[in-house]
Amino acid sequence: MREESNDGLPEAVQRTQFQALDRVMAMASFDLDGVLRHANRNYLQLLGLPQDQALGRSHQSFCTAAQVHSGAHAALWSQLRAGQAHSGVVERVRSDGSSCWLEATYTPVCDAQGQLTQILKVATDVTQRHLQEQAHQQHLERLSLVADASDAAVIISDSQSRIVYVNGGFSRMFGWTQEEVLGQAPIALLAPQMQETFTEQYRSELRGGKPVWSEEIVVGKQGQRYWAKVTSNPVINDQGVWSCTVSVLTDITRSKMHEALQHRVLEAMAREQPLSEVLDMVCLEVERIAPEVTASILEVDAQGLLHPLASPSLPSSYSALLDGVAIGPEVGSCGTAAWRNAPVLVTDIATDPLWRDYKHLILPLGYQACWSTPICGTAGKPIGTFAFYYRDATAGVASAYHQQLVDACTHLCALALEREHTRARIRQLAFYDGLTGLPNRSLLQANADQAMAAAARNEEQLAVLFIDLDRFKQVNDSMGHPAGDELLRVVAARLQKVLGPGDIAGRLSGDEFVAVLPQCDAERVTNTIERLQEQLAEPLVLADNALAISASIGIAMFPADGRDMETLLHRADMAMYQAKSSGRGRFSFFSSEMNRLAQERLALENALRKALQGGELRLHYQPQVDLASGQLYGVEALARWTHPQLGEISPARFIPLAEECGLIADLGRWAVGEACRQLAAWRTQGLAVPAVSVNLSPSSFHNLDLPRMIADTLDRHALAPKDLTLELTESILLDTNPSTMKTIEEVHAHGVRLSMDDFGTGYSSLSYLRRLPVSELKLDRSFVADLEHDEAARALSSAILGIGQSLRLTVVAEGVETPVQNIMLREQGYPVAQGFLFARPLAPQDLERWLVARMAPAQASADQPVHGEESA
Repeated sequence: MREESNDGLPEAVQRTQFQALDRVMAMASFDLDGVLRHANRNYLQLLGLPQDQALGRSHQSFCTAAQVHSGAHAALWSQLRAGQAHSGVVERVRSDGSSCWLEATYTPVCDAQGQLTQILKVATDVTQRHLQEQAHQQHLERLSLVADASDAAVIISDSQSRIVYVNGGFSRMFGWTQEEVLGQAPIALLAPQMQETFTEQYRSELRGGKPVWSEEIVVGKQGQRYWAKVTSNPVINDQGVWSCTVSVLTDITRSKMHEALQHRVLEAMAREQPLSEVLDMVCLEVERIAPEVTASILEVDAQGLLHPLASPSLPSSYSALLDGVAIGPEVGSCGTAAWRNAPVLVTDIATDPLWRDYKHLILPLGYQACWSTPICGTAGKPIGTFAFYYRDATAGVASAYHQQLVDACTHLCALALEREHTRARIRQLAFYDGLTGLPNRSLLQANADQAMAAAARNEEQLAVLFIDLDRFKQVNDSMGHPAGDELLRVVAARLQKVLGPGDIAGRLSGDEFVAVLPQCDAERVTNTIERLQEQLAEPLVLADNALAISASIGIAMFPADGRDMETLLHRADMAMYQAKSSGRGRFSFFSSEMNRLAQERLALENALRKALQGGELRLHYQPQVDLASGQLYGVEALARWTHPQLGEISPARFIPLAEECGLIADLGRWAVGEACRQLAAWRTQGLAVPAVSVNLSPSSFHNLDLPRMIADTLDRHALAPKDLTLELTESILLDTNPSTMKTIEEVHAHGVRLSMDDFGTGYSSLSYLRRLPVSELKLDRSFVADLEHDEAARALSSAILGIGQSLRLTVVAEGVETPVQNIMLREQGYPVAQGFLFARPLAPQDLERWLVARMAPAQASADQPVHGEESA
């Protein structure tokens, strides 16, 4: 260093300045080899070294190992020895091994001759500042890592709204790198559709220190669009001036689509808007969000046929041409998507083979591409398709943005379609018969009420037909319920085939159908019924059996026979029973006389219930005679009813009535109890009545408690099981109730005898007869009546006797009224007979007198001596 000052200051002043500098700065001097020759107190304190340990150390010993090994120290000292000064923040190592940072100036010093003599170092301790800056830098680096890892796009723009930073999320979302967007205006870049007024309002809010929130559609580098939530926060400097803006853009496309679409669609569904309107709304909302597409929704029915539901921007003529088209492997985009159950994208309709048979329909409308996605129900099967048509095949066809739209819409469409299907199923279950698909009683009533209201307004007639299939129970019993169900479906289809478009058909229950014919007089009714009977008579094969179907039909006319459906239906039902009583395949109109008879029948039913409860019924007994000996074989108990007002009521009238109204089982239980009581009473009187027979209907054997009831009755009257015979009719052979055979076998096992009544007139199945544990057959009176004049009757009666004998059964002939019949039966070998020839059914006291009268001749004959005995 030169001894004299270049600036001409007195040496004392220079010394004073140097001393001041020495007090506040760390100062040291090194020789040209880098050896420390002098260090002031500040320098020594900074390095934590006493003077004797510091002096003589090389400059290199104060540097970090990394600096030494990297060559940075050597380069620095070469620069200084070349006479070049160096300034900057440097890291140096203290005596304890810790680092400190110095803002240092290295100055080469020359002597008076200009020779470099030493290196002067003047430094300030900036360790604390450096550590703060380092921590701040690390914090910034961490923030940058977080920002880059975030899916949200982060933009920092200056006060001139020019981009100075974007994070990795921005590049991933929009496709631009930071270098590509630096200096650009964010709004102009991402939302070019925004008006200048929006930009000015946005900047004005930020300039005022207010954050700005908005939801906007923004566009990326490749034209991809997003619905973004934008939050812009202004950064205000220490002077209170807006210096920059930090904006965060979050992709809310999916949620916004769901929100915009779901809100409107679900609201429309809640208001019970028609399905077509709801789906039109979906299409229009999609086209508003994405104007480059035209949306279309098709339904796929259970048969795999397409049906247009919504396509508000496509011509209705085009949609109509798609109605009823079957899905398949090459049926455009929609039919193929439903067939594959996977999305189908066709970017060139003109050349793609999937559109070969359909391109002539769509190309004239200006569309080049079509992308269709199946709409799947809860079972995973396609129930519809959702399609986008594109006029420009290069404009982002099937983009991620469009995929998000599709995802949102297919979910809503599936919800709307399944809701409609569910409502249709509920309507079907609530108002339609599950087997035939015809309206049930509820819907039939509602439709008929509307038809009658119209008929009343227009002063027109209306016919109600009550249709009951003939012998349907036999089909069910002999061929099984599946065959019966199929028969009902066939009848329903044939009924609908006959009826006109304005007519109403329905199924009530079982084999009962109803038809309502508006604007119909008696002549049209007759014609309709004749055509229906012709349809029903057409050949039908069920379970490999050919059937001939017929129906009995009753007709009631509005307003002559009633002015409400309930009355008309009831009266048509009455007319149907009248028709059925005339034979199968007949029809009958309701009449006032029929109504009178129905009222009488109802009164008689009520009276029969009271008679059973009040003891008005009684039993008469008809003797059964052993033809060989003339002795009493047994008696048959026959019910009789004398009404207090109506007088004697024929069993031919009240027995069928008991069957129809469900009283026959009660009647049977009463008859068994009363017959057993009477038999016990006779035996107490000393009258020899071998056994009593009681008729029971098949329904009595449905009761599993019947064997116990019979046993208790016999025990109560001290009778043996063989004293009672239960007479069954041949209809029991067709009874399919599972309890019937079990009950019969238990009764037989108890020892009670079983007899087959009226044999030869009904089913007469020998295989069934072999399985039944009967001990007796009763030849029907119709055979006995014709014995004298009909060779066939004689042959049949002989054959039935042969059947009985071969099965070791007693055969009883019923209805014997003449001596000739008696002789012929005896000659054929019949063992037992009953009929008016021997006695009519008798009251108990009359039977007692009949028995006494028959016993007297026998007793007299027994008391008279045999010829020759008296003389002996």
